[in-house]
Amino acid sequence: MLSPTEPASVRKSLPHVDFDLDDLGSDEDRYLDFYRKVAVHEDMLVPLAEHHDGPNSYYVLFDRTATWGHPGMAQTLAVHLQREHGKQTFSFEQAPLPLPAMAQSWLIQRGCPPGAIDLDPELGPPPADEPTRALERRLAGNGDRYAMGYSYTSDDPDDMVIVVVLRALDEQAPSPFRVVVEEVDTETWTHTLREGGFDTAGEALQWCDDRLTGKAGPLPPVRSAATANRPAGVAKAPAPHPPGRSRRALFQS
Repeated sequence: MLSPTEPASVRKSLPHVDFDLDDLGSDEDRYLDFYRKVAVHEDMLVPLAEHHDGPNSYYVLFDRTATWGHPGMAQTLAVHLQREHGKQTFSFEQAPLPLPAMAQSWLIQRGCPPGAIDLDPELGPPPADEPTRALERRLAGNGDRYAMGYSYTSDDPDDMVIVVVLRALDEQAPSPFRVVVEEVDTETWTHTLREGGFDTAGEALQWCDDRLTGKAGPLPPVRSAATANRPAGVAKAPAPHPPGRSRRALFQS
C-alpha cells in the first residue's frame, strides 16, 4: 500500500502506466467509458504489477487519487484490457479492490497466468513476515472462494490500516465470515496481513469498527472444519459495496 506518507526514496521515481490504446479509436463510447472509470487519473495510477499476453493486458494499479476521495475508498485498481486490432477497438473490465492480492486474484480469474502478475518489490512496503506472504499467496490463489462485502482503507500516518470483510462462498466453510487486516509500520516501512474468523457478518463488522477506533481485541482464529457449526439464516454472498450504503445491509439477501 503506497500512500502520501511513503518514503521519499519510493516516491521520487514512480513508474507510469501505459494502456497502449493509441491505435484503437473507432469506438468513442467505449473510450469514454474507459476514460471515466480508469484513465481519468492515468497520470496518478502506479502499476504495481502488469502482464501482457497478445491482445490481453492485466494491471494491478495503485490509485494515488483515492486518498482524497470518499473516506475509506479502496486504493487498488484491477484492470483487464482486451484489444481487437482487426476492428480497431477494445473491451475492458475494472474493479477497485482494497488489497493488491485481491486484485491479483481478480485478474487470475480472468485468465492471467498466476505466476505472471507478481507485485513490483520496489513499490510499497514489503511483507514483514512469512505469515503475511503466505496469506497474500492464499488470497491471490483462492480469492474466488470468497465474496467481499465491506472494506475500509485508512492512510492516516499514525495508523495505516485496511480492514476487509469476506464471505465464504462454500456454505459448509468454517468461520463463514473472515476479516483480513493489513497494517503498515511506518518506521520499518513494512506491512503485515492477518486473518480472523467470525460466525456472523455483524460480528465481523463490529470487529472492524472497533479496530478503526482503536478498541479491537485480537482477531479470533479461523475455526477448523472439524469444529465448524454453520449458523442458521446466514444471507447469501454480497457483491462489493457501493460508497454510502449501510454496511450491515451488504449481507442481506
